Amino acid sequence: MEFSLKLAFSAVAIVLTLVTFIPYIRAILSGAIKPHVFTWIIWGITTVIVFFAQLEAEGGMGAWPIGVSGAITCLIALLAFLKRADISISKVDWLFFLAALASLPIWFLTSDPLWAVVALTGVDLLGFGPTIRKAYHFPHDENVSFFVFFVARNSFAILALEHYSVTTVLFPAAIIGACLVLVLMINTRRRLVWA
Repeated sequence: MEFSLKLAFSAVAIVLTLVTFIPYIRAILSGAIKPHVFTWIIWGITTVIVFFAQLEAEGGMGAWPIGVSGAITCLIALLAFLKRADISISKVDWLFFLAALASLPIWFLTSDPLWAVVALTGVDLLGFGPTIRKAYHFPHDENVSFFVFFVARNSFAILALEHYSVTTVLFPAAIIGACLVLVLMINTRRRLVWA
């Protein structure tokens, strides 16, 4: 019974991932949304590495939505670059990128995926920086429902986890919090810009 429930939660999370990303990709291709390329590169790297760390920490099918998301996130980073969406890259953006890459040696040296997940979660949250900066100045360039879907997706991914630990829960829980903050900020800025 519990296995089938976990499988259902994982399936819902994967469907939410696809439902979220497909319109977002279409919006990028049409030019309606201009994602920050470095944010998506950072998110792609961190999400893929967290997926493998969750698998190693016995997250099981609860890690699958994170893996699907990681693959699609890398695709979005590529599309953002190819479409020349927002390719402004600051020195801080480079620091975020290098910090994401630094998580691999941390995992290797400690032989513990927890420390990689802690580092990657911090980097991923910092990866919101360029998008927050852009969304603050151009609040209409982001799709709020995209981030709301991510709150739901990560909630179902947590419910689908086969083993709960800091290693398996930290990343999706932190993304839930970051997405909620971003949605609140975008909605507030949109009201102020129109006011």
